[in-house]
Order: sequence, then C-alpha cells, then structure tokens
Amino acid sequence: MLSYIARRLALMVPTLFGILLISFVIVQFAPGGPVERVIAQLQGQGGNATDRVGGSSSDSGAQHGGDSNSAYRGAQGLDPAFIKELEKQFGFDKPAHERFIKMLGDYIRFDFGRSYFRDAPVLQLIKEKLPVSISLGLWMTLLSYAISIPLGIRKAVKDGSRFDVWTSGVVIIGYAIPGFLFAILLVVLFAGGSFWQVFPLRGLYSENWSELSLFGKITDYLWHIALPITAMALGAFATSTLLTKNSFLDEIRKQYVLTARMKGLSERGVLYGHVFRNAMLIVIAGFPGAFVHALFTGSLLIETIFSLDGLGLLSFESIVNRDYPVVFANLYIFSLIGLVVHLITDLTYTWVDPRIDFETREA
Repeated sequence: MLSYIARRLALMVPTLFGILLISFVIVQFAPGGPVERVIAQLQGQGGNATDRVGGSSSDSGAQHGGDSNSAYRGAQGLDPAFIKELEKQFGFDKPAHERFIKMLGDYIRFDFGRSYFRDAPVLQLIKEKLPVSISLGLWMTLLSYAISIPLGIRKAVKDGSRFDVWTSGVVIIGYAIPGFLFAILLVVLFAGGSFWQVFPLRGLYSENWSELSLFGKITDYLWHIALPITAMALGAFATSTLLTKNSFLDEIRKQYVLTARMKGLSERGVLYGHVFRNAMLIVIAGFPGAFVHALFTGSLLIETIFSLDGLGLLSFESIVNRDYPVVFANLYIFSLIGLVVHLITDLTYTWVDPRIDFETREA
C-alpha cells in the first residue's frame, strides 16, 4: 500500500503540470486582460473584463511580448512608456514561456505572488476566504450523506412500498429544484425576507463573536450557517440517496445474500454484515466529487445570496477581472485538494472492504 500511495503522489506532479499548462495557454488567447482593465478604468470605460470580452482587440499581443499600443483597446493617446510600465508591472514584458517557468517555480514553494487589483498577497486572500468554503463544503457533504445513506438504505429495503413512493417524490423535487432557489425561499421565510427574522443573513459569525463563550461561539456559528447549509444539502442529498438505494438493491439481489439468509442470519445481519460493505463502495466513490464541488464551485450562488465571502466568489470575481495570480493560485490549490481527496477515497475503499488491493491490481 505504501508503494501505491507513493506512486499516486508522484503522479500528482505531471497532473498538476498539465492542468496549469493547459490553463496558461488558454489564458494567452483569452480576450481582455489586466493591462486592458487598467486602460479601461483610465478611459472611464468600466473596470470589469466582461465589459470588453466582445471587443475586437485584446492584450494578447502584450502577453506574447508585443510592442504596439494598438494591441490594447482604448490605449490610443496614452504614453507608450506608461503602457510599457504596466506590462512590466504585470509581468507581460517577459515571454510567455519564461513567465510559465517562473510560475511553476513559485508554486512549488507555495508562493503565489500578489493580487493584481486587491493589493494583498494571494495566499492571504485564500486564507481569508477558506474558512467560509470549508464550512459550506464540509457541513453540506456531511449533512447530505447523513440524510441520503440511511434514507437510501431504507428505500432499498422498502422498495415499492408507500414509503418508497412518497420519499421518491421528495427526492425528485429536491433534485429538480436548484439549491439557490431553496436559498431564496429560506431567505424569504426565515431571514427577514417577508415573514420571520429567525436567522442572520450575513457572515459566519456575529460582530461580538470574540466576546462569546466557547458554547456561545459554537451556537453563533451554527446559527449563521444553518440556512446556507440547508439550502445546499436539500439539492445535494437527492443524487446520493438514489445512488445508495440502487447500489443496495443491486447487492440485495445477488446470490451471496440469498445464501446468507438461508444460513439463518437476521435481516439486519445480512444488510449490515454483508450488503453494506459492498454497496457502500459506489457511494464512497462519489464522495470526492461531491466534496470538491460543494467546497468550490457549488457554493458560488449560495455565497452570493447569504453574503458569504468564500473561495467560490473570490474565484469568480478574479476570472471576471482577469486577476491571473488569484485565478491560477485557486486552480492550483483546487486541483491539488481534488487529487488528495481522490487518494483518500481510494484508501477509504480498502478500509471499507479489505479485499480491495490497489497494489495488486496495478501489478
């Protein structure tokens, strides 16, 4: 197993390299850029890169070492020396391959530089936003699995019964309605939208959080995340519930289950002593995707609705504003966490079912 873990860790290096290389190449041809954003602000044309995506020109010439002011939309009339200084400030005075090699060297040391437009180190920005995303991703995943696994098992055991039918209706509704719509409904009902002001609508904790006792801090934290976590979990548990049910149904119908029952084992003993271990493998396989999705991409709209400043919102704003250091740092960290979570999932396979031996399979 140790050699398998070592191989997986070694494979992360070329994987991360490929992700960064492809993303870096794409950025070189993307319209808009930090230099053009500054020019647009100076010309009073707006500050967002989306204002210029449809333009006929971009800063791609500068990104490839171009010298002409015509490479930038709206640059006419500006001092060429000023344009050169902007290119040097953002690092576009160097060829693309040199910038990429430097970026790789810095990322190995987890040196992500400074944000172009936030006047702060990128790592500091990520550290500030990380607690929000971890809270949303971790609690949503745990809550959805805590609901879906027992419910899916129960639905498999009661397949075709009235319980199975009406819970299937609830699951279908949960799957069909996006989480952000649940979020809006919860805001309207419980966050002072139109009915009750029960839960807060901003942040992870109250302004007097530092003055609270340990119990008070825990209570305040749970009070703040109750609505966003509920909104995310309502839409997330549907898929894992159906996955759990179908997995258990497949196992229940197999020959070894009939054999165990003929030997006189109780239904509970058959279900949790034999079926559970095999059926849960496919459920565990979906954990990395669910966690990573909830941690980064799935929380963007929820963060916006509940005024939670997390990594999802940071990544989106950085992409829109062409804040490349933040974009690539988030991509690097997201990819690294995803690869590590996949490795942890493989190790969990062996914990759930010791018969699985990845080392023997690869051999």
